[in-house]
Amino acid sequence: MLIDNTSIAIVGGGPAGLTLARLLQLKNANVKVYERDLNKNARVQGSPLDMHENSGLAALRKADLLEEFKKTFRPGADKTLIMNAQAEIFFSDHELKPEEDFGAEHFRPEIDRGPLRNMLLESLHPETVVWDSHFLSMEARQEGWILHFKNGTSAYADLVIAADGAHSKIRPYLTEMKPIYSGIIMLEGNVSKEAAPHIDALIKGGKIMAFGNSKNILLGQKGNGDLGFYASFKADENWSVQSGLDFSDKIQVLKWFKTEYSEWNSIWDELFENAQTPFIPRPIYSMPLNQSWETRPNLTLLGDAAHVMPPFAGEGANMAMLDSLELSECLTNHTYSTLQEAISAYEINMRKRAGIATQESLENGERMHSEKALTTMLAFFNGH
Repeated sequence: MLIDNTSIAIVGGGPAGLTLARLLQLKNANVKVYERDLNKNARVQGSPLDMHENSGLAALRKADLLEEFKKTFRPGADKTLIMNAQAEIFFSDHELKPEEDFGAEHFRPEIDRGPLRNMLLESLHPETVVWDSHFLSMEARQEGWILHFKNGTSAYADLVIAADGAHSKIRPYLTEMKPIYSGIIMLEGNVSKEAAPHIDALIKGGKIMAFGNSKNILLGQKGNGDLGFYASFKADENWSVQSGLDFSDKIQVLKWFKTEYSEWNSIWDELFENAQTPFIPRPIYSMPLNQSWETRPNLTLLGDAAHVMPPFAGEGANMAMLDSLELSECLTNHTYSTLQEAISAYEINMRKRAGIATQESLENGERMHSEKALTTMLAFFNGH
């Protein structure tokens, strides 16, 4: 194989990086994952992900983890309510949604990010993940790279794969193209179901999408009952600074919400009154649709580092895991005579399909933040 006797460093231990490590280890590759988190419990993991048949699920199938996934996913978590600002229900598939199973065309099973990450971590050889490895810089050395980390350590790798997210510190070593701000901010919060009883009674383990006044509230219930939620709205890219809000102060954030969402029913207030702090403001970015760069034989990108996109088509994690699948195939089959050829084939195809998914995500974001968002989304969910 091309990667025989090749040391591989994956920087970033999210779904894409861990999936790639698993796929490469199944081919006996020499791989390490460098992750900035202190340990696997360092952060609260975000809202659930839905896995798609030809991307996320395809990668898990190839990684021989589908049976494990079936033990871990959350049946019914994909059930959806569409509501208006007054919390009136306009669409519900809780009673109507047909029972689907793996292999069905439109089946998109949901899994919490934490259990997905744990499943992937447990599938790796011991000591594969090097925790507390906050990447700072790297420099060319022989045919590969010396990587430097914040904790003072360094490591050599023949091949570096950047899986370090939307604000990748490795991406500039390959391309000067930068993410573009989409115009949308998502303010993320998390609240226990006991602290938001009215919303908990509505959501019933699934999702809520509420639209009004060109703003959204988007919620997903996690396996432990917690409600992960986002207030999603159009604002300046530097809104988090310009707002003057202290995001660890619930009283301030609630006051902001009551002002900015003044036409919304007070039922939504309990999310902000009782949330765990801090809230996290997330400006939503996407990569240019026409990306290109010169392929290198010892460096490539995947996931958000390669093609961050808005979350409004549910494609981000799925595209990232498909990157892992396709890159692993290119690196381990016998089609290509050099690493540069294999990486180039992966990158050309990855950029093309990511561009299509990004376009869809951007268009959905505009629809969801328009004055006609409720009407538009109802038409979509009703199949029109």
